[in-house]
Amino acid sequence: MEQPGTDGDADLAAGPDPELAATMGFSGFGKKARTFDFNALFEQTRRTAAERSRKVLEEREKAAAQKEEHGSQRDGVDRATAPSHTITRIPSGDSESSESEDSSDEELIGPPLPPRGPEEETEDDELIGPPLPPGYKGNDDDDEDEDDEEENMQDEDENPVKRIPDSHEITLHHGTKTVSALGLDPSGARLITGGYDYDVRFWDFAGMDASLQAFRSLQPCECHQIRSLQYSSTGDVILVVSGNSQAKVLDRDGFPVMECVKGDQYIVDMANTKGHTAMLNSGCWHPKIKEEFLTCSNDGTVRTWDVTDDKKHKGVFKPRSAQGKRVIPTSCTYSRDGKLIAAGCQDGSIQIWDRNMNVHTKFHCRQAHAPGTDMSCLTFSYDGTALASRGGDDTLKIWDIRQFKTPLNSVTGLPSFFPMTDCCFSPDDKLLVTGTSVKKGGGHGKLLFFERETFKKVYEIDVTDASVVRCLWHPKLNQIMVGTGNGLAKVYYDPIKSQRGAKLCVVKTKRKERQAETLTQDYIITPHALPMFREPRQRSTRKQLEKDRLDPLKSHKPEPPVAGPGRGGRVGTHGGTLSSYIVKNIALDKTDDSNPREAILRHAKEAEENPYWVAPAYSKTQPTAVFAEVESDEDETDDKPEWKKRKI
Repeated sequence: MEQPGTDGDADLAAGPDPELAATMGFSGFGKKARTFDFNALFEQTRRTAAERSRKVLEEREKAAAQKEEHGSQRDGVDRATAPSHTITRIPSGDSESSESEDSSDEELIGPPLPPRGPEEETEDDELIGPPLPPGYKGNDDDDEDEDDEEENMQDEDENPVKRIPDSHEITLHHGTKTVSALGLDPSGARLITGGYDYDVRFWDFAGMDASLQAFRSLQPCECHQIRSLQYSSTGDVILVVSGNSQAKVLDRDGFPVMECVKGDQYIVDMANTKGHTAMLNSGCWHPKIKEEFLTCSNDGTVRTWDVTDDKKHKGVFKPRSAQGKRVIPTSCTYSRDGKLIAAGCQDGSIQIWDRNMNVHTKFHCRQAHAPGTDMSCLTFSYDGTALASRGGDDTLKIWDIRQFKTPLNSVTGLPSFFPMTDCCFSPDDKLLVTGTSVKKGGGHGKLLFFERETFKKVYEIDVTDASVVRCLWHPKLNQIMVGTGNGLAKVYYDPIKSQRGAKLCVVKTKRKERQAETLTQDYIITPHALPMFREPRQRSTRKQLEKDRLDPLKSHKPEPPVAGPGRGGRVGTHGGTLSSYIVKNIALDKTDDSNPREAILRHAKEAEENPYWVAPAYSKTQPTAVFAEVESDEDETDDKPEWKKRKI
């Protein structure tokens, strides 16, 4: 075994002068690399670790013995319960072979473990974390609470009424007229409301405080009532259906993205036009394809559109009566999977097409509701097998599209005065919700809940003293939005069952109004201002008028309007061109110059008495003017024969 460093010293001694080498910059070139015996190093490290472990074990035994003696004297703890530790000592005089055979588990490397108290000896009683709150119950009580919660969940499953979030409500003031449209984005962050006052208001639950003010209001369709509002499946654009023939698409902030084209109203076949030609009734987005939406109109067509193409519709569906005549669709919707398109018509029929086949209907029911009434809403259940219809004949019906001839259940006596009265399914598909209409002063509008299987009325909410037009039950928020006939939009929620939404804004305190906003006039208060900046004291009215008369600007008389072509840099009232001036004078000239001879001789006497221009130069040579005498018309007419006389 070589000793480290011996060869290097010998080489340095035999090498060149160290000072010279350092000066030249190659002092380290002549050194030989050191060699290490790793086996010897590992053996030395193992021995050191074994010695440290032995010392640690001895100290730990002493500390444990002292604690046992102290614990037996003070608390009388039974030593038999203490765990026994088997410690194997490693004698210092053992050979290398015996040390290499020892287990690595018996060798403890590192700092000593903290001492254990008698109360930490049982692992079951160990508690990690902060102290338990007062009134905490043990594991048995936890099991009982879990059992109670499971029982409560089972009760809620059996009784869906307990899932209705109606313990709290907030009221959003849209305006004074009917709230005819409601829309909520898929995440539940923003609500939009539209009404008969042409306004569309945007409400942000996360940005509102307790004052519940909309952050934006606009009129996207000018003077047309809003009939439907809906966010797309991704929530980035909004479909606006109003009383005109062109639907609009807005972005989340209300800026226009696309407007549908208007069709040619003089073409008989509506399939040959590019768009609707009459008032829209309803519209909705495709549940899967974010660029496609659906509209229906009084022109007797249901059209599909693509947001990226505003020049022409994507597809057209034409509902027909039993005699093959055109009927008007008043409501339309997609199925949950987007494969079917349903339309409710004025003749009381419900017609359903395959989205890819627009010629013949796939399902239809001719006498779904009373003929001549507007079907205000169609909606599919979440499982896609049932269809609910809200008719203008004051009924609510549910259909199985696989057996579409007769309804599964129906309810009558639900008054509806609006062509957009809603109905919707609960998120668990067990309840069906709709609103009722009332006349002014005729009671309160109600939100009614019917069980889907039996159509039994299980619950009702007394909303307000006006009609309930729109209702929307959001599945993620578990909150119910209601639009009423007196301009209110109400949100019903439960602090425990509901998520986010209205819960975010009711906890925020109302912002204080700034003092600057309450002042009618802004004053700049400068205590040490110069006299020229001080506000003058108000004088009497008479003195103020006298002072104004001395001011040339205030006493300046307004100039009258310019008559003629204009002067002094001012344009005339009838234009500044010469032609306009001449035309004006010709129109206003009322002198009768029908006899030019008399017009010339009118100035003869004045020219003879006061010659000024030409007459003085020819005064000596000018002959005397002799004019013919004017003969009367009567004499001329007497000499003429009868056939030459002018007939009057």
